[in-house]
Amino acid sequence: MTFTARRSHVGKTYRDSEQKTTAYTVPGNNSRGGVIIKGISLDSQRLVIHCVNATLDRKAEDIVILSVKDISSFADYFVICSGNSDRQIQSLADHVGQKLKTVGVFPLGVEGEHSGSWILMDYGDVILHIFYKPVREFYDIEALWSDAPRMTVEESVQELTVLNDDM
Repeated sequence: MTFTARRSHVGKTYRDSEQKTTAYTVPGNNSRGGVIIKGISLDSQRLVIHCVNATLDRKAEDIVILSVKDISSFADYFVICSGNSDRQIQSLADHVGQKLKTVGVFPLGVEGEHSGSWILMDYGDVILHIFYKPVREFYDIEALWSDAPRMTVEESVQELTVLNDDM
């Protein structure tokens, strides 16, 4: 598989004794910016599945996946979820970051870490929105993207393995 960046990036190639790995770096003004993918590449559907499963680990609620690839030039998917407190929201963001880091995926940027009411994690083709419930209701970004195909992850799901066919 190949990784296609939708933002301008500088490609760097690193070699080790066993394999050739490529890291894409993106200049950023945040503290976590930098490498997005190192060593492996994931297609956007697999990245969505990783994000959803990481949020499920920390009991995220109301998980919705929007496929915006046909109506947006900057992302393929939005993953939107809610937490019940600022601590849970921070825990969700930290856990997603750690889980994706273990598979070699790093965010292009993270916004809202200190506010605790809406954290946005930008993984290129996948953008994760973690909301405090009242803030999610206020902004209602699902309504803003109402033309996008939608998949709701049922509360009974413990692990997502595949996206719906229309996604």
